[in-house]
Amino acid sequence: MVLPVYLYGHPVLRKVAAPVEENTAELQQLIADMWETMYHSDGVGLAAPQIGQSIQIIVLDGSAVAESFPECADSKMCLINPELEIDEESEIVNREEGCLSLPGLSEGVKRHEKLTMRWMDDNFRKHEAEFTGFLARIIQHEFDHLLGKVYIDHVSPIRKQLIKSKLNNIVKGKVRCEYRTRTAPK
Repeated sequence: MVLPVYLYGHPVLRKVAAPVEENTAELQQLIADMWETMYHSDGVGLAAPQIGQSIQIIVLDGSAVAESFPECADSKMCLINPELEIDEESEIVNREEGCLSLPGLSEGVKRHEKLTMRWMDDNFRKHEAEFTGFLARIIQHEFDHLLGKVYIDHVSPIRKQLIKSKLNNIVKGKVRCEYRTRTAPK
């Protein structure tokens, strides 16, 4: 089922997500719904808080951008309870980012180009791998959602001031989207 994407300003996007404790039929249905929602919304990643669930689950598939970023080929993953270790020695790159929870906006965000991640997949099998480039960026972006952050938290105060009216419009639901959305309760 395609679920609504919660928009900037909704309190669930600012909560630190809780770890997933057990594999249940409900959890598997939620993951299936997250995949369907992400693909329907033309996203490359979706974190559970973006669909109103404050738990540590991310689905991502960067294959749509693999032509420009080859490291994203065959990157379809479900990440449960991910742990990131950023390579502080890696290059920091500023690239434009957008977000399904902030429709119509994109801003330059500085992120490290390399990280190591430990996680469980949707079968609760443990994994550890190193990621680089744009795939590392997607992972960091989605992981931020689990920490109660959004990408604009990484932009300068001056930039935030310049986009304040756009942010206020998102909070008020005054945006056009090709996918279902939910705004903050009034």
